[in-house]
Amino acid sequence: MPKIILTVTNDLSYDQRMQRICNSLAKDDFEVLLVGRSLKDSIPLKKTSFHQKTLNCFFNKGMSFYAEYNFRLFFFLLFQKVDLICAIDLDTILPCYFVSLFKDKKRVYDAHELFTEQKEIITRPFIHSIWLMIEKFAVPKFKYGYTVNQFIQKEFKKKYGVEYEVIRNLPVKTQLNNPSSSKNFIIYQGAVNEGRCFETLIPAMKKMEIKLIICGKGNFFEQTKKLIEENNVADKVELRGYISPDELSRLTPQAKFGLTLFESTGLNQYQSLSNRFFDYVMAGVPQICVDFPEYKKINDEFDIALMVENTGSDTLATVMNNLLNDAVVYERLKQNCLQAREILNWENEETKLNTFWKNICTSLH
Repeated sequence: MPKIILTVTNDLSYDQRMQRICNSLAKDDFEVLLVGRSLKDSIPLKKTSFHQKTLNCFFNKGMSFYAEYNFRLFFFLLFQKVDLICAIDLDTILPCYFVSLFKDKKRVYDAHELFTEQKEIITRPFIHSIWLMIEKFAVPKFKYGYTVNQFIQKEFKKKYGVEYEVIRNLPVKTQLNNPSSSKNFIIYQGAVNEGRCFETLIPAMKKMEIKLIICGKGNFFEQTKKLIEENNVADKVELRGYISPDELSRLTPQAKFGLTLFESTGLNQYQSLSNRFFDYVMAGVPQICVDFPEYKKINDEFDIALMVENTGSDTLATVMNNLLNDAVVYERLKQNCLQAREILNWENEETKLNTFWKNICTSLH
């Protein structure tokens, strides 16, 4: 049974993507270890079909955190028995590369996003130059890899000559007990980060007669708190912070609709295909979504969202109120979500993942 170690910088309890991937690999008879980080407010890890390990750090943000975490991760990996090492995104790629080199093991790169094109990186020239240097050094050395959409696949091929698979980040198919019921709230789930349009979304809530529940945390969480205070919408916007995947899967189907919003700063946002886009579909919930290429391609096929060309406050308020008040459009989108969830699910995607890993294992020495 080949042993795979996969590495992230996230809190493992809330990383639904990695839980899906690791469960699928464990189900397919791989021995799997997922390594992540532990934070002060981390909840106890649930028992899973795969092994988990969390690393504690003194620093928890900025380049100090990345440097410390990579140092700790390198020495942890160095003393582990392993057959295959997988770096998830650029922030763990260096220790995975060097340990795979020292131990003469195969390495895989899982590019969940265009890391160097995130708004919080591309708008900081010095930070951007460091991550770009890491990317140029490391990615060409990872012959095997996969990513979440065709645009990123083509970018890596063009820039670094690597040919990666596309394995979309689709949700596990769930049972909807009562898909026709919905409560009077809008949901945003995912990282509360820069570039997610909170600067315009929060003011837009002044024109809404419905509550917005934000589930998640990130590097724009404190600024979002201030925006809520400045716009006097504390009665309309609830910041839930991190909630468990189980709780989120119960909450989302109850929402009136969801939000998938990004600024166009950086290719990572413009060419994104986020988890929440598919999570809303699986929950049978319509959504308002930015009119970016990857989302438009899917919406043209399934008609599950109202697309917006700009994310200004007035535009968002108008579109949100339109979706609330137009029962015909709303019901059409909802029914389309219920049909699309039969196709856009992890059960239809995980076969690609398992085939990918099995093909690599056939050439293990």
